[in-house]
Amino acid sequence: MNILLIQLKRIGDVIVTTPAIAAVRKEFPDAKITLAISRDGAALVPALEGIDETIVLKRGLGDFKKYMSILRQRFDYCVDFTRNDRSAAVTLLSRAKKRIVSYRVKRRSPWRRQAYNEFVGHRMRDMHTADYHLSLLEPLGITKASPKLRLHLPNDAVESANALRRSAKIDNQFAIFHPGSARQEKFWEPERWAEAIEHARTKWNLDCVLTGGTSRMEQRHLARIEAHLARPNENAFGGSIVDLSGKTELLTLAALIAQARLLVTVDSAPVHLAAALRTPQIILFGPTNPYHWRPRESPAIILQGDSGAPVIKFIPKQFRSAMSLISTRTVIDAMDSLLSSPAA
Repeated sequence: MNILLIQLKRIGDVIVTTPAIAAVRKEFPDAKITLAISRDGAALVPALEGIDETIVLKRGLGDFKKYMSILRQRFDYCVDFTRNDRSAAVTLLSRAKKRIVSYRVKRRSPWRRQAYNEFVGHRMRDMHTADYHLSLLEPLGITKASPKLRLHLPNDAVESANALRRSAKIDNQFAIFHPGSARQEKFWEPERWAEAIEHARTKWNLDCVLTGGTSRMEQRHLARIEAHLARPNENAFGGSIVDLSGKTELLTLAALIAQARLLVTVDSAPVHLAAALRTPQIILFGPTNPYHWRPRESPAIILQGDSGAPVIKFIPKQFRSAMSLISTRTVIDAMDSLLSSPAA
């Protein structure tokens, strides 16, 4: 049995596909399972279980040899979790007996639908994303599989995180603050981040670790946050503030999140890392709908809008919400709630 799974989206999408990967492996324990993945998600590969081969695909025609290797393998089943032009082309090249995708492709893209012969009658917008991915396995006879996210951190990632903590002198309990995102509309005000960080540092005596990407947009946002922070001296009460933004590989960041007492972040990839690693977290949602992306296993408080209370009811369709509606007091109260819990 030769099975191809296609997930060419970003890091968070790959993590939320791990329940489907686990379900396929459980149903077909002796199959060869190949994962086609984008360069964005490739850094996760060492932490993924149940995969025999990984094919990392770049955009454009630069990976002609890899596309030809897919053509030569003659897969039995192919499941497309991505639904774009590139994944349709990969599906067609697989020549699989069953080529599976959502029925939305059949309705909306006349040329793409030619790549598939099985259409599953579920819509992503009606379900949590992990449930949607699992629903695509129904033509393989897989139903009622666990939606639990799964990552297995390799030892070198843990060792790298430990070395980074030693060099940064993070020997106290610590919280990670990850304010950045690829989308500026998800940014929360810098002065509010600074106030929340100072609260964690002084009230809870936590070292506060700033993480983020290397893009100019994220780095500018982090610089504005740091401009509002009063750097504690060695004799000051409370924990230290450490900026590790742009200094961690993805799995090193994951290992740090696994060791942290708390993650505070916007809707971004660390949300899914923390969910898979069961780290308590507070997530600030704005333009995206937590119905589709929220953690469901790890301790998590989800904040959105101006209600001042965590979101506990989720609906498939909602209006976009400005990040500025979330107050500093709401975030601080959420931190106090999780940090005072024995589970934290």
